[in-house]
Amino acid sequence: MASRPEPRPRRPRRHDPGRRERIAEVAEELIAERGLEGLTHRAIAERADVSLSSTTYHFADREALIQAALERAADRFTAYVHQWARDHAADTPDELAEALADGVMECLGEGRTRAVVEFELYIAALRRPALREAAARLARESVEAMTPVVGPVGAACIPPVMNGLCLQVMTAPEPPTREQILAVIRQIFA
Repeated sequence: MASRPEPRPRRPRRHDPGRRERIAEVAEELIAERGLEGLTHRAIAERADVSLSSTTYHFADREALIQAALERAADRFTAYVHQWARDHAADTPDELAEALADGVMECLGEGRTRAVVEFELYIAALRRPALREAAARLARESVEAMTPVVGPVGAACIPPVMNGLCLQVMTAPEPPTREQILAVIRQIFA
């Protein structure tokens, strides 16, 4: 009688309560680097140092990954815009314009990665109805946070102006200067 092969020792199951969040975070990183086209379960598994089955366990398909990334971006933006509004609640209109211009200029530096993710996902909502609520939340939260600072009309103007200026700064071969941006923003408060 042939002997049975020794059973392979079981790998201990690694308890990793932050795995889902890490996978979503890596999804954002990949979207920033490669766009939505570069977002795959395999790429996420490699970058997050998790098994491929872990990514599909937590996120059944690419759409679920995209949804999670957009929700993370919306949560982060919501916290940022509300804190920004609290920090600038007592500013004069000129100080507000200066601070908003600085926010646009951040898209060329430290804030570029965050802005790229937000815009990639915001644009994805054009073709993916399931993403529209999370995308709409970006503007809604901005208006809500800014209304006490600049009033309802000014607050409604800020999201489209800031989005347009940030996109222009990030994509123009010759980005506008801070002074040019400031001139546009000052029109909101004129």
